[in-house]
Amino acid sequence: MQELHVSIDPDGDPAVERLQEPLEAQLTSALRRAAEEVGREYRGESLEEVSRRLLATARASLHPDIAAAWHPHDDEVRQAAEAVVRDFH
Repeated sequence: MQELHVSIDPDGDPAVERLQEPLEAQLTSALRRAAEEVGREYRGESLEEVSRRLLATARASLHPDIAAAWHPHDDEVRQAAEAVVRDFH
């Protein structure tokens, strides 16, 4: 599977800037684990369904406050879904 990475934009927020690297690492790890799990269970679902499952699975592994505040770019989740479909098809 391709190397997945989540990026966050601190948008000038000093707290987010200080935490950007560890947050990105945690979110990336959650998305990678979700991709592995969803990939093992993949049975030909659409990209939209795989994207939805990836996001739900990744969020379930995060602290609720982090999960609630995480709004990934659609492209990041779609790229992960495309990798699942391509690699586990």
